[in-house]
Amino acid sequence: MLIGLLTAVAASICYGTGSVLQAVGSRKSARREATAAGHTTGQVTAHGGPSLSSTAQAAMTWEFIVGTVLDFVGFGLGALAARLLPLFLSQTVISANLVITAVLSVKLLGIRLTRAEWTSIAVVCSALVLLASAASSEGSGHTPITTHWWLLTISLLLMAGGTVLVRLLGARAAILAGLLSGLGFGVLGVGVRVLNGIDPFDLARLLTDPALYAILVAGIGGMYLHTIALQIGSVNGATAALVVGETVLPGMIGVWWLGDASRPGFAWLAVTGFVLAVSGAVAVAWFGAPENAGEDVPAPDRHLHPEPGAYPKPSLLELLTQ
Repeated sequence: MLIGLLTAVAASICYGTGSVLQAVGSRKSARREATAAGHTTGQVTAHGGPSLSSTAQAAMTWEFIVGTVLDFVGFGLGALAARLLPLFLSQTVISANLVITAVLSVKLLGIRLTRAEWTSIAVVCSALVLLASAASSEGSGHTPITTHWWLLTISLLLMAGGTVLVRLLGARAAILAGLLSGLGFGVLGVGVRVLNGIDPFDLARLLTDPALYAILVAGIGGMYLHTIALQIGSVNGATAALVVGETVLPGMIGVWWLGDASRPGFAWLAVTGFVLAVSGAVAVAWFGAPENAGEDVPAPDRHLHPEPGAYPKPSLLELLTQ
């Protein structure tokens, strides 16, 4: 249990730190490009988004590269945590990377968090303590191969059907896309738990397990839908929906299907901790919206040679779009 909990916390730290470092790298690249060019033309597209050259230069900064590496490390640690912990604990701890992002952004990006954000962070941290105290050992994860086929089928339906539906709804589908991406990441966690050929390692069994391909479909599809959600609508709403999708359903599946359980007599504490953790993470996402940082964000400097400090500070959730 302790090793699994430490692994989940490490995954959350990697994800949160990676987001902040990617934001630092992106902003450093933007300042460098503006100083070299003497103007802001070419840094953004006609619609206000970052240009391809600006994105490529940001990806070449050491901060952005380290942040990306941390994302991959976080993915590996998160997969391991899903094998070692009840899903209602591992998925919730990992989703708390929003808290890591918020805290680090204060030091590295100079973002001033509001009282509501600090309160939400305190709620999440307290809830995680309750969850860790109430959780028992994880279930076995041994399931019939037919359930692995069902998991793959559900992944395909969620990702393919969700993509079509989001395209049809257009800008109205931001929260739906965020929820579907969260469900995709939740399916990924379930797939990792039931995956065959891991312990003991058996490559042939691993490659023929439908759960492996459910993981790939859900992971890639979830990232794609999350990107769409951030592009077409409210960042805070999409992120809040993602947190709910990647924690609630996997947690329920873990309890009902995979044998995850709380300590005898502590079910009420586990439920309380889970509800508070998810609510707190959603609150961190919601209160971290750009509109709540209005007083902390100075107007962009439009001079020909802007000083490095003249660029607006990103809001907390803008870090997730880097």
